[in-house]
Amino acid sequence: MRIGRSEAAVFQVTIGAYELAALVAAARWVLEGVEGELPPEARDQLRETLESYDAEARRLRMDQPPGFST
Repeated sequence: MRIGRSEAAVFQVTIGAYELAALVAAARWVLEGVEGELPPEARDQLRETLESYDAEARRLRMDQPPGFST
């Protein structure tokens, strides 16, 4: 895993597929499984992050060259 900073509040993260899958799975588990322990603002931010991830994942799948498989 590599993490860089391009601006004060902007990070660039390079991680493997399994690392990304683990982070997304953990975020989904927290969002869907935790009640009462996470402030509403944090839940909203996590939901927005997952929506952004889903949109980016769809874009990446659509941008794959013909014959490329994951």
